[in-house]
Amino acid sequence: MSFKSGMLSAFAVAAAGAILISGCGKKAGAVSKMKMPPPEVGVVTIKPRRVTLTTELPGRISAYLVAEVRPQVGGIILKRLFTEGTDVRAGEVLYQIDPATYQAAYASAKAALDNATANVVPLRLKAGRYAKLVKINAVSKQDEDEVSAQLKQAEAQVEAARAALDLARINLAYTKITAPISGRIGLSSVTTGALVTANQAAPLATIQRLDKVYVDVTQSASDLLKLKRNLAKGRMRRGAGRARVELVLEDGTPYPLSGTLRFSDVTVDESTGSVTVRTIFPNPKEVLLPGMYVRAILEEGVDENAILVPQQGVTRDYSGDATALLVDPSGKVEQKIIKVSRTIGDKWLVDSGLKPGDRVIVEGVQKAKPGSVVKTVPASLDTTVSAKH
Repeated sequence: MSFKSGMLSAFAVAAAGAILISGCGKKAGAVSKMKMPPPEVGVVTIKPRRVTLTTELPGRISAYLVAEVRPQVGGIILKRLFTEGTDVRAGEVLYQIDPATYQAAYASAKAALDNATANVVPLRLKAGRYAKLVKINAVSKQDEDEVSAQLKQAEAQVEAARAALDLARINLAYTKITAPISGRIGLSSVTTGALVTANQAAPLATIQRLDKVYVDVTQSASDLLKLKRNLAKGRMRRGAGRARVELVLEDGTPYPLSGTLRFSDVTVDESTGSVTVRTIFPNPKEVLLPGMYVRAILEEGVDENAILVPQQGVTRDYSGDATALLVDPSGKVEQKIIKVSRTIGDKWLVDSGLKPGDRVIVEGVQKAKPGSVVKTVPASLDTTVSAKH
């Protein structure tokens, strides 16, 4: 009895297990036949927009005008008449050279002119008398010609003496060394009692005009060619008037006043492959000093139909090409190779590969595979655009 009861219990347990396994198998099969919903991704729809393109380039400041003060006559410096580091005006006397020898030369030249002028008077009267006498044959024609020649020689001597007097006056005036331009004068290289010579190599001082300054920056020739091609194709256009330039100082602070582009050099530097671009800035408070390092932000032009895509939506493939994942009208994901030229804020500027109306995946990229179907929602991204390059 006991053995039979055990056998019946074992058969009951086995049957119950078989029924349970069969039920679980049916349930698992039912779950596997259910469809998973497509993954959700955030997309942005490409819309052309107007963007002002800029380039940030390093540069150095140089004075608007620079004049090196040199003596034009030699002599001993009697006194210096300016304070170093102050502003001077054009024509202001800076140094006084000992004028004694030049005053003597001027007096001698003046006396020579007076003597030559006095010699002309009797010869002029004599020539007048001979002109009358030759008509009545009272003197010979030869005598009249000789007197006329003597008069012309005397008049020429007067002109030579007058020129010598002018030269003596100029040299005497040069003993006062004046400022050729208005501006800030620097250190003096000589002191009272120093001997200077005419047109010496070393300047006595340097004056720089600083109420406005030049900022010279360098731009690669390849970037300049690309800019010209874009302008020629009509993709970009120049703004009205001169291109505006902004400035960032060496400590990173922006300069409050804007400048303008003056010109680009016509020669490419063979060693660097770059051209010099000259800009001009107002400097009323003389914050900008010659030699200071700055970064200039130049306006290249305006792209009226720029294609911008967030950086999150652009990746690189194994070949290094930029790619983006797009969603077609049927909701299927496709991968496209695009060409990007620069960053503008948190976005890429796309040269080719995308067109208006394309939907680019920028959120949930890891869930989207080329060929798969996805559900799209608008991406929640900051749309602020900065045009700095």
